[in-house]
Amino acid sequence: MYNSNPTLDQKDKTILHDRQGEVMTTDKGAAVPFDKSFYIESYGCQMNFSDSEIVASILGQSGYGPTRNMEVADLILINTCSIREKAEDTVRRRLTEFNKVKKQKPGTLIGVLGCMAERLKDKLLDQEKLVDLVVGPDAYRDLPNLLKSATDGERGLNVLLSREETYADISPMRLDNNGVTAFISIMRGCDNMCSFCVVPFTRGRERSRNAFTIVSEATDLYTQGYREVTLLGQNVDSYKWENPETKEVVSFAKLLVLVAEVHPNLRVRFSTSHPKDITDEVLYAIRDYENICNYIHLPIQSGNSRILKLMNRTYDRDWYMDKVSRIYEIIPDCAVTSDIITGFCSETEEEHVDTLTMIKWAKYSMSYMFFYSERPGTLAARKYPDDIPLEVKKRRLAEVIEVQKEISTEHNQKDIGNTYKVLIEGTSKRSDDDYKGRNTHNKMVIFPVVDSYKQGDYVYVKIDRSNSATLFGTIVAHEESIPTSKS
Repeated sequence: MYNSNPTLDQKDKTILHDRQGEVMTTDKGAAVPFDKSFYIESYGCQMNFSDSEIVASILGQSGYGPTRNMEVADLILINTCSIREKAEDTVRRRLTEFNKVKKQKPGTLIGVLGCMAERLKDKLLDQEKLVDLVVGPDAYRDLPNLLKSATDGERGLNVLLSREETYADISPMRLDNNGVTAFISIMRGCDNMCSFCVVPFTRGRERSRNAFTIVSEATDLYTQGYREVTLLGQNVDSYKWENPETKEVVSFAKLLVLVAEVHPNLRVRFSTSHPKDITDEVLYAIRDYENICNYIHLPIQSGNSRILKLMNRTYDRDWYMDKVSRIYEIIPDCAVTSDIITGFCSETEEEHVDTLTMIKWAKYSMSYMFFYSERPGTLAARKYPDDIPLEVKKRRLAEVIEVQKEISTEHNQKDIGNTYKVLIEGTSKRSDDDYKGRNTHNKMVIFPVVDSYKQGDYVYVKIDRSNSATLFGTIVAHEESIPTSKS
């Protein structure tokens, strides 16, 4: 898989079912009546999608139920991303569309959640008057009060960041999901201060969630029929929680093991890792537990040491290569993926070539690839001129995409003839005659439906062909398909 623009090209958004006037059942089984409805769209990273499920749960307890139809909604929300300027442009366009709906249904409230909230609060609320409420990532508990204020014609605004908020006690409402895979947020915020990144300013400092609540959530999900969880954080490897009673410190490696031990049939993934924090203990946990997937997303951002220093990534090219080598040493069958930015401030052609050679050397199975987009308030915006012409950024991005496509194609071709354990997530988008699911390497696998298997089952699939993004195969009998590794 490769994608130059995952936020927009994939049109990531969560649109909820039209259930106005029904009774919502929470994860705990309690029935909650509601007579108002909300519509929500989520853009950007997986954390935003996870946050939308927290928001939905909070709204559910306040009498709001989800709807797919924005025209009937009493509340329209958009959960935003500030990583790139293009993402913000998309949000503004959607807000314009929402306001057209509002004209047809006076009294409808429109709100912006997430990473755009703090930076653009005054413009959105007062100058452009596009929204009725603006809520930052740490203020979702305040939504009921903010909705009351907005209904009364006052500013519904709370963008305060917190050093404690983790929403650990809130059971997320699983939205528009397949009932098989789910996200679990294990921490919030980021302390890394990469010079290009706005996240520390929009999501605040790192804080880790109570490990017991994470394991409890994973256990509940398994009991409900979910068979895969992804542990989420801006930097999961820096997770650290101290038990206030025993003073025992739970590291990310220990947390991984605790979640993996919920049940052998609960598959575990995680995202995202910072190269400086991933430890051998994490790698050993992946190696030793069959249900922890052989997949690590390890963003490089640039293959050149000088650019990495400007980015404040805290490692250089050689150090990163040693880390990738260590991954392959401990987990030879691991798939490694990356994030890449082209055209960062002052990047030369020779430094751009270093990124191309890194893709080839690391053999990433896929990458998320972008050209540099200066974000107001970041260290880079304050310190470095954005001096690479847009056409140069785009040309370098096209070259990165082409190299990654070649490597992804080669990576997938090597899977032909292999048999993988695949979790059936549902039917393929293109045909109800095919199932789709992912293997341990997080690669999408498409295979013909067999009536004796259903969504949520694990099956063994022998791969017979592939392209740069997808594997294609056939379910094989279990006795013919015992894998030689964790696959």
